[in-house]
Amino acid sequence: MANDESLKDEKTAEEKALDDWLPVTSARNAKWYYSAFHNVTAMVGAGVLSLPYALSELGWGPGIVILTLSWIITLYTLWQMVEMHEIIPGKRLDRYHELGQAAFGEKLGLWIVVPQQLIVEIGTCIVYMVTGGKSLQKFQESVCPTCKPIKTSYFILIFGSVHFVLCLLPNFNSISGVSLAAAVMSLSYSSIAWIASLMKGIHQEVDYSYRDKTTGGNVLNFFSALGDVAFAYAGHNVVLEIQATIPSTPQQPSKKPMWKGVVVAYIIVALCYFPVAIVGYYIFGNSVDDNILITLEKPNWLIAIANLFVVIHVIGGYQIFSMPVFDMVETFLVKHLKISPSTQLRMVVRFTYVGLTLFVAIAFPFFGGLLGFFGGFALAPTTYYLPCIIWLILVKPRRFSRSWWINWICIVLGVLLMILAPIGGLKTIIASSKNYKFFA
Repeated sequence: MANDESLKDEKTAEEKALDDWLPVTSARNAKWYYSAFHNVTAMVGAGVLSLPYALSELGWGPGIVILTLSWIITLYTLWQMVEMHEIIPGKRLDRYHELGQAAFGEKLGLWIVVPQQLIVEIGTCIVYMVTGGKSLQKFQESVCPTCKPIKTSYFILIFGSVHFVLCLLPNFNSISGVSLAAAVMSLSYSSIAWIASLMKGIHQEVDYSYRDKTTGGNVLNFFSALGDVAFAYAGHNVVLEIQATIPSTPQQPSKKPMWKGVVVAYIIVALCYFPVAIVGYYIFGNSVDDNILITLEKPNWLIAIANLFVVIHVIGGYQIFSMPVFDMVETFLVKHLKISPSTQLRMVVRFTYVGLTLFVAIAFPFFGGLLGFFGGFALAPTTYYLPCIIWLILVKPRRFSRSWWINWICIVLGVLLMILAPIGGLKTIIASSKNYKFFA
């Protein structure tokens, strides 16, 4: 394993200059705690507020088992990715697709990883546009319930305009302040959700039975809830890009501080996910909404603050998930289309991306429902089992060894999730389609 300097020496002056300009590789001076709050921001999305609803569709026993299994499996696969970051001596695999190329080959690795990674990252950015706009709307309604209603589209537009400024921050390290604020906010609104639920007390005539009257409906709801849980663990799609910002030497490889940050992040993830899911379902049963803040309703001032915290968090989350996309597009334009790196190029790329995600969010404010369907195809592979397949190829554990069995179990469970979650997501789309309004 070589240090950063020897790695740079193997590259041409042109490649060095490009590395110093691209968002993922331009700064390698991050500390372990950067990894912690970047991973919290990437992992703990506003989807945590839908976990009580997911638990109501899964049921007590299966729900807690699936939540716990997902936490364990995704922590394991994230550890694998951190370990494989420098598995090739003298080279750092700074991007997910570079890890895929190391395992599957230059061309096939790109085709396997990039489409799935882009679905997750672009889809999450669009969902965050919608979530940010709707949370702003809920904040305004909580603060001023007598004010004239304003269309959701205008709030999404207000939220999106912030990113035309923030998108010009050049790399991961430059958004560390935004990411730290987002991580603190995610812990804050998660705490508000379950503490306020506890204070409200158990709902009268609380019912823990499945919400659908038919077995078929409950099975499809179960599959849909699997997708909701999977969406809660989407951080793997940016983990190598985060690790790329940490310095590395033979004596102090980047995996040590990165793993320290990941462990802290996953403890925070558990402190957010499990209390919200369990307390929310315990208090409200199957009457809980798909956003527990809606179920809570009062006190107005607390719900207003929680929604404001959600807005601040998804601002940071949008930046975390958009940075690898910027890196891919800017790399393609400079390397393949031979466009010179410049501030003007960066502005065109990033303004275009923010504009497109903003347009889709305004046109399809129900995009979150669609992502449960499409996300199942991409979230399950990139998070639950693709790292295991790559581990089997690159690390080559002995057949029938403990590592071999663990990886194959994760692969089987991940493939099942990839098949079942979109089926439930499709049911949700069909059931909700009558309420879908374009440009709402």
